[in-house]
Amino acid sequence: MSPRRKRIALIFGGLVALSVATTLVMNALDSSIAFYYTPTHLAANEAPRNKAFRIGGMVKEGSIRRDGDGLTVQFVVTDTAKDVPVSYKGILPDLFKEGKGAVVQGRIGDDGRYVATEVLAKHDENYMPPEAQHAIDAAQKATGKEI
Repeated sequence: MSPRRKRIALIFGGLVALSVATTLVMNALDSSIAFYYTPTHLAANEAPRNKAFRIGGMVKEGSIRRDGDGLTVQFVVTDTAKDVPVSYKGILPDLFKEGKGAVVQGRIGDDGRYVATEVLAKHDENYMPPEAQHAIDAAQKATGKEI
């Protein structure tokens, strides 16, 4: 085999290896990325039905209900325009409270209820996830309501 053919074969092999590596990385990223949606997006059916995603907003006042097992919790996440009922089984963060910001990760169940696998709460008095704050501000402008 001539040196020219060896170089071409080496370049071709490198391109194939790079393509395989890129495909594997993109596949791994696609399975681990959780996109963010607001309750308004969910009401407009813009969220995926078969993938995990995050929703954020405020935990609606008076919406937290605990089941008898002590681990299952039902609550509502709102952006002041739309509400999303959420079901979560697990231990909630200490800072999780009604009227405070939260981001939950999970997927939509067969019954249309959002089933969370993870609940994140704000860290201090002044913090709210930027996506949740933006969604609440947009909903307040659209509806004229204020929290």
